[in-house]
Amino acid sequence: MATLQDLNRWFLAAEAPDLEFKEAKASFDLKKLHRYCVAIANSGGGHLVLGVTDALPRQVVGTRVFGGKMMEIEQGLLEKLRFHVKTYELDHVDGRVVVFEIPGRPKGSAFSFDGAYLTRVGESVQPMTDDQIRSIYAENAQSFLDERIELLREDEVVDLLDTQAYFELLHRPYPATRAAVVQRLCDDRVIDSAGGRFEVSRLAALTMARQLDKFGNAIARKAPRVIVYAGPTKLETKLDYSGRRGYAVGFRALIEFVEAQLPQCESVSEILRESTALVPTEVVRELVANALVHQDFQIAGQVTIEIYSDRLEVRNPGEPIVEPIRFVDLNRSRNERLAALMRQFGICEEKGSGIDRVLKLLEGSFMPTPTFRSDPGQTFVRISEPRQFAELTPVDRVFSCYFHCALRYVSGSTMTNSSLRSRFDLGDGGSASVQVSNVIKDAVNRNLVKRDEASGTSKKNARYVPFFA
Repeated sequence: MATLQDLNRWFLAAEAPDLEFKEAKASFDLKKLHRYCVAIANSGGGHLVLGVTDALPRQVVGTRVFGGKMMEIEQGLLEKLRFHVKTYELDHVDGRVVVFEIPGRPKGSAFSFDGAYLTRVGESVQPMTDDQIRSIYAENAQSFLDERIELLREDEVVDLLDTQAYFELLHRPYPATRAAVVQRLCDDRVIDSAGGRFEVSRLAALTMARQLDKFGNAIARKAPRVIVYAGPTKLETKLDYSGRRGYAVGFRALIEFVEAQLPQCESVSEILRESTALVPTEVVRELVANALVHQDFQIAGQVTIEIYSDRLEVRNPGEPIVEPIRFVDLNRSRNERLAALMRQFGICEEKGSGIDRVLKLLEGSFMPTPTFRSDPGQTFVRISEPRQFAELTPVDRVFSCYFHCALRYVSGSTMTNSSLRSRFDLGDGGSASVQVSNVIKDAVNRNLVKRDEASGTSKKNARYVPFFA
């Protein structure tokens, strides 16, 4: 039941998938109400509040919508949507407030309206992607990673899983006997004892296998693939290689292999000529780890690392569960158990920090901001070769500005003209300041960044924060 106490508490909360505010002083379209109810239900349930401003600090403005018809509205929602939405009218001192209490969808199913499965994306209602729908309807199925795929003897466990690397990654001494090794794996819940034999899950096989293909086609097809091209297009392939070892035990070798294939960039100083890899090793490490951990195992395909003469591209199966533009500040993992295990092995950083680290490393090398994209059925990241400010496209410049601003914001700071000049490796001259001001203006016009109100009205002292601040 929604109360005035709940309303006061919601005033302090940011709008989220479970909470939506609308002024709706005089009207609110019934079809729009239906769409919001379905979208909020598919996002886990929550409340739609009418008669309250959605901008902070929130204020009650009162609403006249559906006056005297709330029972009819509630019954109509049940008939139209086939799930029960409770309605409440709150008598606030500043006006009437209407609250719709919306249940979450059942596990393994989603609600639709006019043939569309809807969800909340920011403050808007949008159709779900095919990837999202597949993920929902796979919820009742046994998790790919949890499924037990082998029943092994004690000696087979040690032969098929790289237990030596397992203990090395955890910085533990290797037990003196095979029985002690297997018992420790059981204690760590990596494998399970089953009547004298041992059950191995797909999670254990994917992370620890000496050879992935020893655990069947479903595991072998999830081996990471590296493709190296002779130039900037796919016309000539120099190398096409698929990894054989588990993600954890084979990670270092995979990164070293990718690093060895990267083209070299030459820089000339007053003293000597230096060659460096196209992409810093730590950037490769973070992007590959991120792709392995966040892939959708319900979708066919594998993590693919493509190396061109002028760029690196990393793809993983499954569209991201967070909009790419929010990779900096929103932290969600599709595969929590895999993420936790990879963090335990020291392969992943703390939850959500990988992309932040990539952005910091690229900024420190004055490289273009990555291109993040959600394609049908996959997530895509591109790292381009170093370029000067004059060589960047307007789109490159504005997204470099946005991610610089977002990165500073999540680090407790704000963006200024000076900080952005430094990010682009520009000097302090007037022309550089004007160029950067134009980039900031473009980012503001695209609603990617906004003026920090606390910085006042002076243009000289202007500070900026990302749109989500």
